Amino acid sequence: MQLMLRICPLLRRLTGLALVGVFTTAFAARGENQAYVVKRNDTLYAIARRFEISPGQLAARNGLSRETQVYVGQNLIVPVKSAAPAPPPPPAARAEFTSALQRAVDRASVSPGRWKFIVIHHSGVGEGNLKSTDRYHREERHMEHGLAYHFLIGNGNGMGDGEVAVGNRWKEQLDGGHLRSEEQNKIALGICLVGNFDEKKPTEKQLRSLETLIRSLMKRCNLTASAVKTHQQINIVRTECPGKKFPTSSFLAKLKRSGS
Repeated sequence: MQLMLRICPLLRRLTGLALVGVFTTAFAARGENQAYVVKRNDTLYAIARRFEISPGQLAARNGLSRETQVYVGQNLIVPVKSAAPAPPPPPAARAEFTSALQRAVDRASVSPGRWKFIVIHHSGVGEGNLKSTDRYHREERHMEHGLAYHFLIGNGNGMGDGEVAVGNRWKEQLDGGHLRSEEQNKIALGICLVGNFDEKKPTEKQLRSLETLIRSLMKRCNLTASAVKTHQQINIVRTECPGKKFPTSSFLAKLKRSGS
């Protein structure tokens, strides 16, 4: 009788090991569970909480009731909680010069010789988008056509980082409102990057979008890299725009190195 009492727990443990092997093989291929050996002071509730599942799930997977008292050394199958799906990638339009944007550049009816310069600005503030900047220019600066620039490039605060917004001044081929001289506004396209570049550098995505946009405009308007200026370089009144942290020299040199 004593021998049988000693053998029974051993048989129960061996049976558990055999079952866990079967279940682990069956479910591991699908990545839905893992084996667990009960430790001292463990309960179904404590084990379930540790693996972030319900006691009912744990009990059901092992053919037990929720009231079952587990014992040290008992082998259990723990269903693994499914991983959350990976978030979708951000829209390409926020980081790249898209085909839709290229169509907007190409669609405008540009008269030969209409534009002589492409001028780079910063907004001077850390956030903004097409709508808010347009509203500011209409309501505070009393500009009939709103947004003073032909294009706006976001920094991730208010619009996507590197996202390019096309203003009505480009779509309708209107004079700019971004330079002090009205004569210059008649012949100069304005591109504004959101941000204060006296305090912080433009983002890499902004610079990539700026370069791609400028190259597209150079081709569309039959201009060379020498036509690209910063606000500071062309304005008739002194200004620090686009800010001391904008990489003027290296950016313009890159345009000239890689083509006209």
